[in-house]
Amino acid sequence: MRKLTILFTLLFALSVQAQHTMTVDVSRPTARINPAMYGIFFEDINFGADGGLYAELVKNRSFEFPQPFVGWVPFGNVTIQNEAPCFDRNPHYVRITNDGRLLRAGLDNEGYRGIGLKKGESYRFSAYARTSDAKPMKLSIELVNANGENLLKKELEVKGNEWQKLTAVLTSPFTDAHSRLRVVLQTAGTVDVDHISLFPVNTWKNRENGLRADLAQALYDLNPGVFRFPGGCIIEGNSLATRYQWKNSVGPVENRPLNENRWNYTFKHKAFPDYFQSLGLGFYEYFLLSEDLGAEPLPVLSCGLSCQYESNEVVPLAELDPYVQDALDLIEFANGPATSKWGKVRADMGHPEPFHLKMIAVGNEQWGEVYTERLEVFTKAIRAQYPDIKIVGSSGPSASGEHFDYLWPEMKRIGVDLVDEHYYMAPDWFFSNASRYDNYDRRGPKVFAGEYASHDHPTGKANNFLAALSEAAFMTGLERNADVVRLATYAPLFAHVDAWQWNPDLIWFDNFRMMRTPNYYVQQMYGMNAGTDVLSMQMDGKPVAGQDSLYATAALNAPTGEVILKLVNAGSKAAKVQIDFNGLKKQQIVAGSCTYLQNCDWRAVNTLEQEAIVPRVRPVQVQGRSLDLELQPRSFGVYRLQMN
Repeated sequence: MRKLTILFTLLFALSVQAQHTMTVDVSRPTARINPAMYGIFFEDINFGADGGLYAELVKNRSFEFPQPFVGWVPFGNVTIQNEAPCFDRNPHYVRITNDGRLLRAGLDNEGYRGIGLKKGESYRFSAYARTSDAKPMKLSIELVNANGENLLKKELEVKGNEWQKLTAVLTSPFTDAHSRLRVVLQTAGTVDVDHISLFPVNTWKNRENGLRADLAQALYDLNPGVFRFPGGCIIEGNSLATRYQWKNSVGPVENRPLNENRWNYTFKHKAFPDYFQSLGLGFYEYFLLSEDLGAEPLPVLSCGLSCQYESNEVVPLAELDPYVQDALDLIEFANGPATSKWGKVRADMGHPEPFHLKMIAVGNEQWGEVYTERLEVFTKAIRAQYPDIKIVGSSGPSASGEHFDYLWPEMKRIGVDLVDEHYYMAPDWFFSNASRYDNYDRRGPKVFAGEYASHDHPTGKANNFLAALSEAAFMTGLERNADVVRLATYAPLFAHVDAWQWNPDLIWFDNFRMMRTPNYYVQQMYGMNAGTDVLSMQMDGKPVAGQDSLYATAALNAPTGEVILKLVNAGSKAAKVQIDFNGLKKQQIVAGSCTYLQNCDWRAVNTLEQEAIVPRVRPVQVQGRSLDLELQPRSFGVYRLQMN
């Protein structure tokens, strides 16, 4: 009997230890949450643009790769020419000659690891062509499956020696992720052809030169508040010549000059020599997508430094003016009237209304005095002409260390509005840094967590549940300190399963399917439930930032009057939590729901075949002015509670 009494005493003691009491003060919000707080960062890495979000299915459509037949298999008499081109900045084209024998002449395009075609879906073909022959020439446009069967043929006629645009809508009679596009000259004679293109008709918003609909929808479903583009390291380039130049990415898509993609050879063990930037997805399209998503655009521009990891190219200060002018002209492109030089370019592309740009970033992961002295020139010029535009500087490539320690005081001295911090760290770092911003200077520049992701190295940096949960825990600290941290974007965004250089990534895809990672759903749960005002939430008089493996933050959503709680239990056992609400006055908590992610297997991942880790929703039992919860082990929950 005595042993039984001792056992019950121990069990009771354990149950008491497992009970945690947290308090939320709803009467006095501590900070406003930026409506743009949680967003997305796009960089053309992992074939994220060409071959990914940008819906063009033809690779090297203008024959401008250094080896101009990359992506193509010519047959018969096919040569590259550049005399009297159709497009001056993309001067190369193919000349196809059919000598009248049985041997046909033409070429196949392999697409991006194949061309994904679906039975019954329509595809918009276009090309520019001319012929020096007096008689009309016939081109056969064919869809070819992986078995080599050309199950669809469409004839188009070419007449005259002036360049003309050919168009056709092709409806695929088959489904194949690794199809090819074939162009064949059927008539004896010669035809010049350029800018051979194939798009799904069903793009995002059904736009020509559009985006892949499912991938754009996945971005929309994140409810992003900010959209940072186009990089990242590609804005630096491995040389100044290959830096991203936004002016090359606007205007007629056919005449946007090809640019090298620095990610095609950055990692020697994962080289992709066929990876370039067509710039078909350019700054106009990025601004348009920002508008579609309801996100604030945040373009990043070169500061006159190429990648400091891989190059020592620096624009002398005396020669920096063209780079600064690019920044000023970009603001005019985004916001200027249609009568201005660059506002007219925007208007001529179809958007006479301004894009309402509010922020611009100068440089990416730059460091040292060579960066700050150039940033200062940009800052003074932008402030003089556009004083309302917020300027984003950088704290370098790491979350701490020599560069970080030098740059933060310099950012304060120069007077930037936000400082871009990057951290690609292990899960333990994210769990232990939930209080990182609790003691940051409230009077200095604000923080933009511009690139971050949890890297679980023992699993090859998999997008697993451990990584996702560590990010969810860390983000409670971002939200709790919303007066300091104003923006946050995970990185990178996209990866093609057959052509990637960097992992982890938020969304993986192939030519047909996509997979949203557990990390994606963490971002979505924050983005859909940001709230408007931070509320004090404490346990034992302190912010809930890892004590007993618990993490928490609270917010008020003023338009609906809801209290939104975000709770992470990173422990291996369930945790009982009582949450008391102070300052309710005559109100009570009357109803609620919980959206949650939970998995006891740290290494669990989603796949293209099955997304096993997805948010689920359950009702919450409420009791007036307090809430009793049992947090499942290894879980992240968002609680929306209604007051009345």
